[in-house]
Amino acid sequence: MANEIPTTIQKALDINLDPHSYGTIAEIGAGQEIARWLFQAGGAAGTIAKTISAYDMKFSDAIYGVEEGGRYVSQSRLKKMLSKEYDLVVGRVAETRPEGTRFFAIADTVAAQGYKGKRECHGWMGIRLQLEAGAPTSDIIVHVRMLDRTNREQQIALGKVGVNLIYAAYFYFDDPVRMVESLVDNVGSDRIEVDMIEVSGGYLDNYDNRLLALQLVKSGLTDAVMFAPDGVVLNAADVLYKKDVLVLRGSFRPVTYVNLDMAKCSRAQFAKADGVDPEKTFFLTEITMSNLKGGGKIETHDFLSRVDVLSELGFNVMISNFAHYPDLGKYFSRYTKRAIGLVLGIENIFEIFAEDEYADLEGGMMEAFGRLFTEKARLYVYPKLSEEGALISADELQVWPHLQHLYRHFLDNKFIEPIEGCDPSLLNIRSQVIMEQLKKGDDRWREGVSDEVYAIITKRNLFGVNGAQA
Repeated sequence: MANEIPTTIQKALDINLDPHSYGTIAEIGAGQEIARWLFQAGGAAGTIAKTISAYDMKFSDAIYGVEEGGRYVSQSRLKKMLSKEYDLVVGRVAETRPEGTRFFAIADTVAAQGYKGKRECHGWMGIRLQLEAGAPTSDIIVHVRMLDRTNREQQIALGKVGVNLIYAAYFYFDDPVRMVESLVDNVGSDRIEVDMIEVSGGYLDNYDNRLLALQLVKSGLTDAVMFAPDGVVLNAADVLYKKDVLVLRGSFRPVTYVNLDMAKCSRAQFAKADGVDPEKTFFLTEITMSNLKGGGKIETHDFLSRVDVLSELGFNVMISNFAHYPDLGKYFSRYTKRAIGLVLGIENIFEIFAEDEYADLEGGMMEAFGRLFTEKARLYVYPKLSEEGALISADELQVWPHLQHLYRHFLDNKFIEPIEGCDPSLLNIRSQVIMEQLKKGDDRWREGVSDEVYAIITKRNLFGVNGAQA
């Protein structure tokens, strides 16, 4: 069948039987698992120039250089491995290989499960290759989390992902969706989480890494992805390590004065919280996948418009599949033990305290609150205006009567804090109204956004604004 997924051994054999592909495999941390599949398939002599494992740090440093940060399971180490191994294979055999040879080097550096105890098991894997003989090189780099409990299971899963990566690079490079989804073929996202992908060079230079990262979330290969303001895809484990984290969730369609006020006021308040170091605080804006859907599907251009504006404003951006705030809080607790602040509008409190939202959890609402209100996690709540025009802050909010005492408990113990210093004149701004005006060419939409946001949107024709400019 056309859509049938080849087995790992079939993929390995296809790679080996390709008369033009030739390269090296370097693996650190979980054994020679990628190489093992290619050797088992047969015909590897025409594909593999060399396999190598350098487990001793001194040997590794002698081959690839010293890591200044001392972290061997890192993107930096992986890139050094790819460079070294690719240059070696080309330098040593290019003149003797048949015409039409396409060279590659695939490498990984991982921390697999050890015999001494449990730890976070993750790693970096990448391939540098020519997609045509003599062509400039292309790189595909991924970060994975290994979710199996035993070392052996992790080795097997990692080897399959490595074969998938080589296969995807050569056979699916012109189909980005298939390229991404095939990374967990014959493994499954319950065993391997691919939480970052970055492509560059050669035929892949035209790919937008943000769209590939979005595809990881859409396809269920990970729960969340992040971008820096310059569009570079970020690895959560790296950027959140030992950081205080402040997260502003919104639709940002478009970024309004309200969003900017929420960001400004919450950052100022968070910086004053006990134990928070403003110099070690990572602030990011977050859009849940449900806020990206229109007509039941992800609107790609709309997604890029939001990310473009947020990036131009200097914000880090996160896209997640977390429908509920407790899952968002749990995610950040995985990567940092420092303070976590979640910034939200006051209406979202009713969503958090809606018991039917947690019907799928055995412990119901209390289990969800256990995920959300960790020792150092806080909610920072932006106020609203009543129908009479009075300011309603988190202190005055009334939830359902039988839960009011619980809500009060969180307020009194500073797990929920009203955002202070906001501008009440902005509270009548509604992003839905602004977007409707924008789509209709009604220039009143500019009244709800800053001059900078207005300039970004009109200059770049975002959100279909063409023709709606002043």
